[in-house]
Amino acid sequence: GMAHRGRLNVLVNVMGKPYRQLFHEFQGGGANPSDVEGSGDVKYHLGASSDREFDGQKVHLSLTPNPSHLEIVNPVVLGKARAKQWQLRDIDARTSVLPVLIHGDAAFAGQGVVAECFAMSGIKGFRTGGTMHFVINNQIGFTTAPMFSRSSPYCTDIALMVQAPIFHVNGDDPEAVVHATRIAIEFRQKFKKDVVLDMICYRRFGHNESDEPSFTQPQMYRVIKDHKSTLQIYTDKLVKEGSMSQAEADGMQAEFNKRLDDEFNASKSHLPNRADWLDGRWQGLEKAPKNSDRRGETSVSEDELKLVGKALSTPPANFTLHKTITRLLETKAKMFETGEGFDWATCEALALGTLLDDGFYVRFSGQDSQRGTFSQRHAALVDQQTEERYFPLQHISPDQGCFEIIDSLLSEEAVLGFEYGYSTAEPKALVLWEAQFGDFANGAQVVMDQFIASGEMKWLRMSGLTLLLPHGYEGQGPEHSSSRLERYLQLCAQDNMQVCVPTTPANYFHILRRQMHRSFRKPLIVLTPKSLLRHKKCVSFLTDMTPGTSFHRVLRDQAEVVPGATTVQLVPDHEIKRVVLCTGKVYFDLMEEREKRGEKRIQILRIEQLYPFPENVLAQELNRFPKAELVWCQEEPKNQGAWNFVKERIEDTVTKLGGKATPRYTGRPEYASTAAGLMKQHLAELAAFLNDALTL
Repeated sequence: GMAHRGRLNVLVNVMGKPYRQLFHEFQGGGANPSDVEGSGDVKYHLGASSDREFDGQKVHLSLTPNPSHLEIVNPVVLGKARAKQWQLRDIDARTSVLPVLIHGDAAFAGQGVVAECFAMSGIKGFRTGGTMHFVINNQIGFTTAPMFSRSSPYCTDIALMVQAPIFHVNGDDPEAVVHATRIAIEFRQKFKKDVVLDMICYRRFGHNESDEPSFTQPQMYRVIKDHKSTLQIYTDKLVKEGSMSQAEADGMQAEFNKRLDDEFNASKSHLPNRADWLDGRWQGLEKAPKNSDRRGETSVSEDELKLVGKALSTPPANFTLHKTITRLLETKAKMFETGEGFDWATCEALALGTLLDDGFYVRFSGQDSQRGTFSQRHAALVDQQTEERYFPLQHISPDQGCFEIIDSLLSEEAVLGFEYGYSTAEPKALVLWEAQFGDFANGAQVVMDQFIASGEMKWLRMSGLTLLLPHGYEGQGPEHSSSRLERYLQLCAQDNMQVCVPTTPANYFHILRRQMHRSFRKPLIVLTPKSLLRHKKCVSFLTDMTPGTSFHRVLRDQAEVVPGATTVQLVPDHEIKRVVLCTGKVYFDLMEEREKRGEKRIQILRIEQLYPFPENVLAQELNRFPKAELVWCQEEPKNQGAWNFVKERIEDTVTKLGGKATPRYTGRPEYASTAAGLMKQHLAELAAFLNDALTL
């Protein structure tokens, strides 16, 4: 991984990208054949891969595509490297795959993600056996001098946090650079630790070839103007020591310049002949079909569910459980005996366990993910005497897939980037990242914007990464209520990802399994609950997951489909006066308030998948209520949540049915913050919009 400065050089001279292809792109041509969809990207953001031979050894090289956001590609490369090591079963020595990160001096010192990557370098679940960090130290950051870009003597001092060895070397001495690099690589291979090489050099023409660096660094660039180039210095050295004659050196330069001229002329008629995607591990997968409900085969036999259930509820012998966990396992066992009362955490574990039993690999990371932020998951059982950890999902069947769940360091940006990188390298792994609270994900917004939402469109890189973002308004204040649903919806376009807000454990089960049981991969954003984790009415039946079931993008009112869920008996469809559309936890608030009022003329529909928007399914449901008023109800403020996203889409759906109804908004007013800080205010707002939604 590297930034864009110097990238074209690396693409052609290291990765072996044809010069004619590069010249073709400079003349406005594309990097991929014309029949390949996508927006593409500028030439110095693109990645490449190739197989090259060095000293009789074949080496596969991969340059990861990246945006202009400096250093953000670092954790992506680390995640890819760990995935490749797992694929080669090199999970102990970790010498077969080497992550190499090429940095600029100012970004290496200035970007926080660099420190986050060093922090994770020795942590279980994130180790890659050490990274080779190569700093191209141009002694300037765009126009910023070193004295303004860091507080430490060297730009590489950040690496001292993990006691990584740092080699400083003169960039005008190629042989010294090679020698130092060899030592650095030998250190990494022997000690499995990060190592840094600081190549001190300069930019002859400033930030780019059309820049005027003397505007800001006139003294430095007077020196550079009179300084011989590295090529001249090294040529003079070789001639002086007799390794070659000046004529031979001039001949080599002339030959190379002729090659460039020939490649430039060839570029005028050059066309790229293939797109670099769906190769290797991705063979057999395809672009997402456009005209399909894309449900996937997500149901599971009762026998397999009970097999996973036994593993979930059976601790190992002579294992001292916490008394609360003992009761928890007894409750889980009872669920499988009765076939009812399945809560959120159990259905999640069933989804992961059945995928493991299907042979898939499940990788799950996040802050406190083993226990769960809300003490709901307990994926690791901890012996109260020895602190030994037992992972029930690792003990389902002898031939199951690999399962790891990692309590990550307190980082969002680097960890999410790492998991994205992993997901792009291994399509047969369900990779999940969970935010401690949904709003904490905004610390990783660059990864979301530049990779997850747009990576397939820009670089033809699929990802099935799943984000779990706890969301819900329960009076906890501005920082623990909202996952900023509106931000993810704003990023949705061209079928780039999925955004779901499930309200039943079984629907969540099917969402997770759907990620793997389809012929394509798409990122999935799931707004997961908090209070609903233990809500008595937020439960499912075993039969909601057995053959014949699947994920539902729109869910009907429980009053008509779940016996005993509520005392309300709705009037016939043609007598329904209002349809309240909603998503997420607010459904249960509405249902509870409607039951208190005994209101039978209001139907409540849940949109479980907001993107891709389920227009056809929603149309089928709305067609049942030709005389009903439409109301959109949400617990988020009006300028947040899903309202601005769904309004036009609901109107389009109604128009296609031949109607003209516009949904009316009810919910909190516009807020600069996400939520009220006082419980009294929270409850008053809740009562007000519930009254508005349910008063005819």
